Amino acid sequence: MNTDKLLKIVENALEDKKAKDIKILNVSKFSSITDFMVVATGNTARQVVALAQHVIEQAKTHGHRLLGEEGGNVGEWVLVDLGDIIVHVMQPQTRDFYQLEKLWSEMGTEALLSQVSA
Repeated sequence: MNTDKLLKIVENALEDKKAKDIKILNVSKFSSITDFMVVATGNTARQVVALAQHVIEQAKTHGHRLLGEEGGNVGEWVLVDLGDIIVHVMQPQTRDFYQLEKLWSEMGTEALLSQVSA
């Protein structure tokens, strides 16, 4: 599957379940493990898990294979590995603490591809 198409599927899945502050980071020049990172916020552990599960379901529905998922048993931070795209869904306090977007911007990148306000 085309990466741009998969990015749109991920973005739409997150929007469907009312994720907040969705950001897409192009990290292809700085990471050997993935090309894009998508970061989104869910208000509660239940919503974080639901967002991640919806991303997984939508990716599978469109014929994309899941490589891995971590954190679904807790719901504070769930990582979904789709190969070329890694999705991070976090509760607000976790996202504030780890500041993934800031980490990438401090590397001197212009990584922020897009920001979707939900």
